[in-house]
Amino acid sequence: MQASILIVIAAFLTSILSGIFGMAGGLVLMGLLAWLLPVPTALALHGTIQFASNIWRALLHRRHVVWPVLLWFGAGAAAAVGFFSLVLFAPTKFYVFLGLGLMPILVWLPERWLPLDAANRWHALGGGFVSTGIALISGVSGPVTDMLFINTRLGRHQIVATKAVMQAMGHASKILVYGGVLLSASAQAAIPLSATAIAIVASMAGIMVGGVILDRISDAHFRATRRWLVTLIGATFLFQAIQIAIG
Repeated sequence: MQASILIVIAAFLTSILSGIFGMAGGLVLMGLLAWLLPVPTALALHGTIQFASNIWRALLHRRHVVWPVLLWFGAGAAAAVGFFSLVLFAPTKFYVFLGLGLMPILVWLPERWLPLDAANRWHALGGGFVSTGIALISGVSGPVTDMLFINTRLGRHQIVATKAVMQAMGHASKILVYGGVLLSASAQAAIPLSATAIAIVASMAGIMVGGVILDRISDAHFRATRRWLVTLIGATFLFQAIQIAIG
């Protein structure tokens, strides 16, 4: 019961972060779930909650979604699901926390190193494959997806809305690969389906709160704040991965 309550509260608070910055919330939620639950269960639950959360965010900002970039991104995501369905890979807490810890480094790479543009079909295709593959390993790929918008002239609402659909694709892949775990007896003992449903509703509420805050901040503040935010979160998880590695 305590774990279920904590997960519901976390789903609400982390969705506020995602509603504001289009990232960070998923990182925090995945870390918490990996700490509380077995990794396959955490991945499946994170995918379920975040899929609903991102779809809701996309609906709230639907007039800002840049749909043309999503076709090629979706093709890359589908290829990643097909590839990982053929590969025997068992994610562990170490890999999850290592991935969560290292990904924020990407937001500090000089833009000239990877001048990516989501409007470029090959960039979108490759981005869909890589980000979905990382999502299947560590649970989150927000900073990877974010790199597709480095050279794209989009406002904060367009970035948040379009990225919400991209992230929903990645979370749907986790549901396809790991979703059956949530129906097992062990998963039901850890977090019943009723608690999962409440967590989904809480995440939707958090997205709405985050959207209100998003309307009140500037593009400059939006871009500067989220870089430092994900870096702090990543450092915390990287420390956790090191602790796991050294026993």
